[in-house]
Amino acid sequence: MSTERQAPQQIHHDGVDATIESDDYLAKRTLRSGSAGWVLLAGLGVSYVISGDYAGWNNGLAQGGWGGLAIAAVIIAGMYLAMVLGMAEMSSALPAAGGGYTFARRAMGPWGGYATGIAILIEYSIAPAAIATFIGAYVDSLNLFGITDGWWVYLFVYALFIGIHLTGAGEALKAMFLITAIALVGLVIFAVFAIGKFDAHNLTDIAASDAVGASSWLPHGYLGIWAAVPFAIWFFLAIEGVPLAAEEAREPEKNVPRGIIVAMCVLVVTGATVFFLAPGAVGAQAMSESGNPLVEALGDGTASKLVNYIGLAGLVASFFSIMYAYSRQTFALSRAGYLPKSLSVTNARKAPVLALIVPGVIGFALSLTGKGAMLLNMAVFGAALSYVLMMISHIVLRRREPDMPRPYRTPGGIVTTSFALVIACAAVVATFLVDPTAAGLTLAAFAAFLVYFGVYSRHHLVANSPDEEFAALADAERDLQ
Repeated sequence: MSTERQAPQQIHHDGVDATIESDDYLAKRTLRSGSAGWVLLAGLGVSYVISGDYAGWNNGLAQGGWGGLAIAAVIIAGMYLAMVLGMAEMSSALPAAGGGYTFARRAMGPWGGYATGIAILIEYSIAPAAIATFIGAYVDSLNLFGITDGWWVYLFVYALFIGIHLTGAGEALKAMFLITAIALVGLVIFAVFAIGKFDAHNLTDIAASDAVGASSWLPHGYLGIWAAVPFAIWFFLAIEGVPLAAEEAREPEKNVPRGIIVAMCVLVVTGATVFFLAPGAVGAQAMSESGNPLVEALGDGTASKLVNYIGLAGLVASFFSIMYAYSRQTFALSRAGYLPKSLSVTNARKAPVLALIVPGVIGFALSLTGKGAMLLNMAVFGAALSYVLMMISHIVLRRREPDMPRPYRTPGGIVTTSFALVIACAAVVATFLVDPTAAGLTLAAFAAFLVYFGVYSRHHLVANSPDEEFAALADAERDLQ
């Protein structure tokens, strides 16, 4: 006998209209569970970010000098550590493919959940476009088979890695883990050869300006520290995507927190290594304008060429893994009705087809601008905004639902996440300081998505999607109390 409902039930709650969809609806929108343990999840977290060690961060030297970027990096590392600890708690309590959107939906209702999910989606859709431009630059510098940087390079990497993801999560995660391991080996090779070239005087070779507080350590003064913040974020950008794998993980309440914390610890070490050794080898001034900083830091020679090839693997690792993140965020928002529902349909391998393809097409179009630095700042704006909303979610859930089962609890509680919240707010403002055009365009896109929700999708939500059910359960418990 069929279990499908002949007439879907309509309900109105929290200012939105929702439908209880059929079992068949959810059956067509199911991910493969049990595909990853904590080791693969930690690898996923490192994979998201590893490209940031190979390129992008060094442009912050032009904004704040080595000292300014150093201060910004320490502050941002503290923010990410605090945020990761908060997300580890929320992911253990609410393991779902929506990640930050799921947490915010329960804490702040449909509008807060949607806003958070869209901010994350903007970050993950634009970041691969920025990385694609870096990949093109690496390919051009390697002169592989005479290939030069161009749209065909971007098209090739998008098509190739979307195709791999369509084979299923288990296969994709294992491929990501292998590529990430290669990228980490490249960083070790870089460190071994760069340490002999290190000279502390090279760190402060940018001439001081006449800005307030300017010195050899802070050549652009105190304001340079703030301007360097978006580039410091590139050391850790997207690690918050680990909880998006919750529905495909084994024992997610244990393995997701463990995976994201281990990944954060690894990234602190790798980020500090390149931050000291690359400018220390050839100078902060030279690094501030480099599109291939680790290679240029080593100069000519076998080690430089080897790191150049492996650096391409590092960029590919992040490009590949962030595709995974944007597809799962799109999948979760679509399954719940916040985005068009067709985006969440999965194939026979349990991979969300259109959730991989549609953001990929948008990212490819953005990559054609060739403006990696601008795209980086746009991605950082989306990321920083999502951090603000996710940390508010942690604080709200701690205060409103103190008895919620939490297999992992954040050390320091809301004090920890309040620190992350303050820094994240400053990071949002800093994106306007560095590139107001990029930040303004991203804000406009975010506003357009909010209009779509207000006009259309808030009247077409799916009440029995996992994220909506989490929120409905919380409301029911509060009503009983």
